[in-house]
Amino acid sequence: MSSNGDWVSTSMPYLTPRDRGRPDAWGAEAAARGRRGTQRIVQAGEVPAPRELADLLGVAEGEVVVVRRRVIELDGAASELTDTYYPVEIARGTPLAGTAKIRGGAVTLLAELGHVGVTVREDVTARMPSEEERAVLRTGVDEPVLRLARVTLDGEGRPIQADLMTMPAARQRLHYEIRIG
Repeated sequence: MSSNGDWVSTSMPYLTPRDRGRPDAWGAEAAARGRRGTQRIVQAGEVPAPRELADLLGVAEGEVVVVRRRVIELDGAASELTDTYYPVEIARGTPLAGTAKIRGGAVTLLAELGHVGVTVREDVTARMPSEEERAVLRTGVDEPVLRLARVTLDGEGRPIQADLMTMPAARQRLHYEIRIG
């Protein structure tokens, strides 16, 4: 949390597998700040890959992938919309393809399945929200959103997960600390 009350977020806790039995990164981060972080999984399963996602995962547009669509909530209010996609050969038949919460989070489950992220690429853009996004995030008609597109690659450079996150720009600050060398 910044001094003006904006949520300051860093990506690293969300990219690192958690120890067995520990809560997911979002719940833990919010709790550490005296807040309540939850998520609602609104859809999960196999879908045709939309163009933006296909480019991130290195698959053909329309190829089947697994998605988990979530509304991320802070103290009971929607703070982010996150669609997380996986190659079907990684996620089919696993909890990643279902609507139940995953103890420790998806990154922890991926590691247990033998898929560990080594490299992450993120692109952040700003745009106006769709009507649906505005309604769920409760933003004003003139309030932009940030769109973070992230792809996680394994040690051989293969994409194992891609995230498309949408958050109100006025309520979010992204913070990056990068180790060089």
